Amino acid sequence: MSLIAIILAAGKSTRMKSRRPKPLMEVCGRPMLHYILRACFDAGCARALVVVGFGKEEIIAQFGHDRRIRFVEQAEQLGTGHAARCCEGELREYHGDVIILTADLPLVRAESLRALYQAHREDKAAATMGTAVIDDPTGYGRVIRDGRGEFVEIVEEIDCTPEQRAIREVFPSFYCVKAQELLWALGRLTNDNRKGEYYLVDIYKHLRLAGRRVLALQVLSADDVVAPNSRQELSVADAVMQERIQRQHRQAGVTIVSAATTYIEDGARIGMDTVIRPFTFIGRDASIGPDCVIGPFAVVPREGIVPGGTTLAGNVTLQATT
Repeated sequence: MSLIAIILAAGKSTRMKSRRPKPLMEVCGRPMLHYILRACFDAGCARALVVVGFGKEEIIAQFGHDRRIRFVEQAEQLGTGHAARCCEGELREYHGDVIILTADLPLVRAESLRALYQAHREDKAAATMGTAVIDDPTGYGRVIRDGRGEFVEIVEEIDCTPEQRAIREVFPSFYCVKAQELLWALGRLTNDNRKGEYYLVDIYKHLRLAGRRVLALQVLSADDVVAPNSRQELSVADAVMQERIQRQHRQAGVTIVSAATTYIEDGARIGMDTVIRPFTFIGRDASIGPDCVIGPFAVVPREGIVPGGTTLAGNVTLQATT
């Protein structure tokens, strides 16, 4: 088995009101792109092709040290299908499977990607999509099925009829495709739509019409598909990630007295039987030993180190180590 990822990270931060590229907006101390790459690698991807455009220098500066990542430039913003086409040169000699995601899905879990890939392999599908049923499908492409429940096509919201707009099963841009089938379908994309863009999602329609096996599987949770486009939506993703982080620490034997007044960034290591009291901040990649008491009103900065058995209380801030 061979699996690689394509991450579409060339878009701007228009609705974020930021000069920074959207993939670098932080959730619990890490850029959104960090979580997506981690999920892909944990799901079994050997390497990742990251399509960059706006802010490419900043993205490459942050992630260029990882030799598993290859950066591909999209000079013009002509849609997601065009972004994938920019990777054609990297795919021509590759005969495995490709997972394709956008760079604004910080809550995606590796287990969801593994479930998608496993079903794709077991069914010997040409292409598989991960779908989700959500309460508010606004902004998503709708999954259209026939009377037997088989996939027919994805219709982008801007192109939906009123009946299609009422469908709650959505496609949040989770692709798994055989590389050679992907190349074949990319060559058949057109920009005959209201936006005048090349929609990557149309590969499924072309493959199905050509008689290839296409699957649409509800393997995604509502959290998996959160894709922040504004600062408000970013705060929602941050809250979900914070709950995940605190739950993991509790499961590892850490007491967090007040979830609402504690903030722990991604990558912090906290020893068993340590107690985190209210109004405490613990930064990214901090290391706290076992049997500590942290807080109230304490700050452990990013990469800070707290030896085992230490008590930090009363408006204490540690200095980060170098």
